[in-house]
Amino acid sequence: MALAVFFLISTPVKAADIKNPENTLLLELKYGQVVIEMLPRVAPRHVKRIKELTRQKFYDGVKFHRVIEGFMAQTGDPTGTGRGGSGKKIRAEFSNEPHYRGAVSMARANNPNSADSQFFIVTADSNHLDGKYTLWGKVLSGMEFVDMIKKGYGSGGTVRNPDIIVSMRVAADVK
Repeated sequence: MALAVFFLISTPVKAADIKNPENTLLLELKYGQVVIEMLPRVAPRHVKRIKELTRQKFYDGVKFHRVIEGFMAQTGDPTGTGRGGSGKKIRAEFSNEPHYRGAVSMARANNPNSADSQFFIVTADSNHLDGKYTLWGKVLSGMEFVDMIKKGYGSGGTVRNPDIIVSMRVAADVK
């Protein structure tokens, strides 16, 4: 009896193949590439700040410090503790955009205007977040790689030896 083995091979997206490279992020994980469409019409201040930080290579090497299976994967804190950021708060831009699987939204404290650099990718529909968190993007491809990010433990989702963002780039800047 012959045994056939098939491998999923993901070819990274080339910037030239992207419809709007200025509003597209290429997020590299050790598992593969995640392509995120930014939504400046929904959250212009947040998209502008994410692009600024990305172009400064702020996110490169940053940990996915909080990952709750069946909910979301959170990153963007350079300290890896969940308490850090870039030092610049962004005023909330809440919308009616749904937090469906693949939505990318800003993490924040209790103050609605406390978002900074931390964001999360929703791994399951989470409509309880709608209108309460600033949604600024959506995953176009690579959710299978987001699903592979190491999960945390307990209700807080703290991750031991977390996965990192290998690199994150604005597609328009990739040659």
